[in-house]
Amino acid sequence: MSERKMVATRDAYGKALAEIGKENYNVVVLDADLKVSTKTVGFAKAFPDRFFDMGVAEQDMVGTAAGLAAAGKIVFASTFAVFGSGRAWDQVRVSVAYTRLNVKLAVTHAGITTGEDGASHQANEDIAIMRAIPNMTVVVPSDGVETEKVIREAVKFYGPMYIRLSRPKTPVIHDDPNYHFRIGKGEVMRAGTDATIIACGLMVALALDAAELLAKEGTKVRVVNLATIKPLDAELIVNCAKETGAVVTAEEHSILGGLGGAVAEVLGENAPVPMARVGLKDTFGESGTPEELLVKYGLTAEEIARAVRSVIKRKH
Repeated sequence: MSERKMVATRDAYGKALAEIGKENYNVVVLDADLKVSTKTVGFAKAFPDRFFDMGVAEQDMVGTAAGLAAAGKIVFASTFAVFGSGRAWDQVRVSVAYTRLNVKLAVTHAGITTGEDGASHQANEDIAIMRAIPNMTVVVPSDGVETEKVIREAVKFYGPMYIRLSRPKTPVIHDDPNYHFRIGKGEVMRAGTDATIIACGLMVALALDAAELLAKEGTKVRVVNLATIKPLDAELIVNCAKETGAVVTAEEHSILGGLGGAVAEVLGENAPVPMARVGLKDTFGESGTPEELLVKYGLTAEEIARAVRSVIKRKH
């Protein structure tokens, strides 16, 4: 991981937003007094007439976003994930999702890598919350390159979208400038026949590291980047299960209702195979550095590799 370029997905979001602002005058951006942290500050400086700081009022921000979308604007609304999925939940559900309005809720500081801000600011339930809302598309980019692609696709896509971004710098795993992100489609990043690791967000880089560890033992593991949690690429998930016979999911989120839960639902109905979920085990986080917290809560390449070994044993 140390040899990879490191970019925070929130930084990539801010960069993409500022570039898109030059190209599409129908794009407007809202923030809830966090523009420096969410990186919407670049758009705010470049296009002050299309940026609205709503103050510490996330519910008002989402309601205003809905109104602007109803007037034909492409709206990006940003705050921390814990506030976007929690404090403004009713407005997201009723004002945005129920009415199918063109609002992109691009939230930052998701998961335990929010770090020292502690449990109150670490959203580890937001994927579960958002994917349960009808009409909501949920995307978790794996790195800075994919984030920029996601934001561009979000502009072209009509409808409510929840885009989950992280605070710290994370490895860039896409080195192909021609990489094309497609909503609802997973990406096979490494071939393998013994088991499949399905991951999202910063856990994709760790899944690739786990596959390297296992390769040294002679185990060939497929790695899938499932950036779109909803709609899920069920066809890819089922094919991976049938072809490799075992699945491990990895996410910086609770194992309840997130990526692991979504994949388990697909496998349970279509292709039951030995499965394990790597993520937070129904617990709150705590204050600490991102690195310390990832280790404490078992979100490491070593833990993913251990889970793979266990499902392969169950397969046999």
